[in-house]
Amino acid sequence: MKKTMKFASLALVGVMAASMAACSSGTPESPAASSGESASTAAPSSNLDNTLVYAGEEVDSINPLLDTHGELTRIVYSGLLKLDANGKPTEDLAESYSFDEGALTYTFKLRQGVKWHDGEPFNADDVVYTYKRILEDEALADGIRTDYEDISSVNKKDDYTVEIKLSKLMLPIETYFTIGIIPEHLFEGQDLETTEYNHKPVGTGKYKLKSWDTDGGMITFTANSDYYDKVPNIETLVYKTVGDETTKATMIQAGEADLAWLNSKYAATFNGNDNFKQWVFTTADYRAASMDMSSDFWKDNADSIGVLNYAVDKKAIVDSVLVGQGETAYSPIQRNPLGTDKAADIYSYDKDKFASEMEKLGWKKGSDGIYERNGQKFHFTIQTREWEEERVDIANVVSNMLKQVGVEMEIVFVQKFDWKKGYNGFLAGYATEFDPDMIYRQYTTTGSSNNMHYSNPDVDKILEEGRYAKTEAERKTAYSNFEKTYAQKPGVLLLVYLQGNYVGVKGLTGPDTTRTLGHHAVGVMWNIEEWTISR
Repeated sequence: MKKTMKFASLALVGVMAASMAACSSGTPESPAASSGESASTAAPSSNLDNTLVYAGEEVDSINPLLDTHGELTRIVYSGLLKLDANGKPTEDLAESYSFDEGALTYTFKLRQGVKWHDGEPFNADDVVYTYKRILEDEALADGIRTDYEDISSVNKKDDYTVEIKLSKLMLPIETYFTIGIIPEHLFEGQDLETTEYNHKPVGTGKYKLKSWDTDGGMITFTANSDYYDKVPNIETLVYKTVGDETTKATMIQAGEADLAWLNSKYAATFNGNDNFKQWVFTTADYRAASMDMSSDFWKDNADSIGVLNYAVDKKAIVDSVLVGQGETAYSPIQRNPLGTDKAADIYSYDKDKFASEMEKLGWKKGSDGIYERNGQKFHFTIQTREWEEERVDIANVVSNMLKQVGVEMEIVFVQKFDWKKGYNGFLAGYATEFDPDMIYRQYTTTGSSNNMHYSNPDVDKILEEGRYAKTEAERKTAYSNFEKTYAQKPGVLLLVYLQGNYVGVKGLTGPDTTRTLGHHAVGVMWNIEEWTISR
């Protein structure tokens, strides 16, 4: 049965937030005596002079091998390499590295004197251990495994030298060398999915864990004074896990948080308010109706996904739901430097074109105005997480647009996506902010993240060409071909790209909008060591 819901109006939220701000001193209250106090009221310390309170999303674990997307993983753990302001790999735990193309071997010279947050020394054993877990641990089979499948061996040459040999030339592998290294002395013998160190992370990164109040939804970090690079200016970082977008906006208004990513509508309520700053990042974060190609409906009707583009006014979604903060989507790598081929933008908003194409495909409207073919109505279900207001708004608008032309997209509201429930798809969000090879594991037939079971031999061939090309020019050609080929037989109804709208207190300086951010605008803390805050 379809589940329905209503959200409080934005205007009411704005009134509530303004009222709370008027009653607030702008500083959170003293910390709760019990760990059960809510994240929106508990404060980390009575002295917040050099503390940043960040309102973020729910966090289940901090483990780089399980969550390559998370904001916190990137500040607790370090990789052999890291990504610079432009998203290009550069040295991190490796002080230098080289690649012998003839031997297909990377040699990493590691920094000496680096310590884990528990004081133990970091060395080559940790690197070898981490990559062997990536290559061998079955817990990763449905995640990042495809990114590393061309590594044939990882060997320690001495305490501060590691060699990683490839089975074939793969230029994008350097992006994947940024994955966080985990400590062998703690993870050895541990189950990656259940280990206590998912909630007690010990890394080599800029910040180290101080406490994790799971009941109160608050994770506290302190700057790593032994960090091998620039020690952060902000001494304490408090990450409050927030369940919905309304609460994040309210917390910023009320002075209970110093920074948060807000959806476009909430961010717009801060326009012209001199008590706050806004940072607008470009993101590679798109929204789309992603179809489960293994479901019976799409097995029968996969040829009719692309035509739906003609029936959706994507510009209207940008203007209304995103209040102009975004752009229409035509490619999953549209905001990647090796993508952006406008020749792939083959669909326009054209209801007449939609009707003629549907007729060519054999669809005819029934007495109820809904298209039918071979005795089957054009009706499919899309699961949408009910707490993501912007995503819900997008789904509702698309559903209404499709209904007007004779297609039923039923929205099923869920708390968590369920791939085994039998829905025909979900309102998806993905991002390819760095190397376009990031889509390989999602769009190839055997990719480890291909949870919607998309399969297209032509796409498989082109993405392999992009992965194994010898030059950047060859790669750009491959990804241009991917965009055009995928557009002809898509597995998702691409809708819009979002902007990353961050709102913070006026005393915060340092967030750098040079970096393109990822899904849910993750990555804002890439240069957090440069940030300062004053009250």
